[in-house]
Amino acid sequence: MSFFKKHIAWLIDQLLCLFVAFITGVRPKRADTLPFTPQQKVYFANHNSHGDFVLVWISLPRKWRMHTRPVAGADYWLTSSLKRFIIQNVFNALLIPRNSDNPQAITEQMANALTQGDSLIIFPEGTRNTDDNTLLLPFKSGIYHLAKAKPDTEFVPIWIDNISRVLPKGKILPIPLVCHVQIGDAIKLQENENKEEFLQRCRQAMLNLAPNHFQAASNPTGEAS
Repeated sequence: MSFFKKHIAWLIDQLLCLFVAFITGVRPKRADTLPFTPQQKVYFANHNSHGDFVLVWISLPRKWRMHTRPVAGADYWLTSSLKRFIIQNVFNALLIPRNSDNPQAITEQMANALTQGDSLIIFPEGTRNTDDNTLLLPFKSGIYHLAKAKPDTEFVPIWIDNISRVLPKGKILPIPLVCHVQIGDAIKLQENENKEEFLQRCRQAMLNLAPNHFQAASNPTGEAS
């Protein structure tokens, strides 16, 4: 990255963090309050809004997020020069072909990023959950295949609360509302743990971070009553 691009990206990062903190009240966590190290982590969160990955990203200690890459769809972010600059130079995202018929190649792409020392932000529901009656969609199997490919990697559950009302689907301008980002303890794929067991454990780890009123209203399928 050129000197000019690097400084523009830094300026956008600072302004974005200030703006998002002002709109949502979310601030970066202190490293000494998180019960794990930043190396080779996969942060996985519930997905309700285009703003989800930004909230996860700015919640991490600044030094940590410099080595943390959101996993984002290339088909969306490469459609204009502005989007391309932001996703590549500000967030250093790992761009993947979302409609690929070769999921193994995407797993290898993410595994290679972990091998190179990066951490990743993913959303295992696979798409935004815009149904107010469903607390959490079923997880796609990609998180399990990534854990199989990189069994030493720790997976960190995160629950994002209220962002869907800040930036509802179809809206461009956010509405100032307080949001919360809850970060849980890291978990790893256990020996002989199968796909269904790992997906269920990851899903439950995320649900355990949801506010109490959501947990009380949910059933095992994640549907709110």
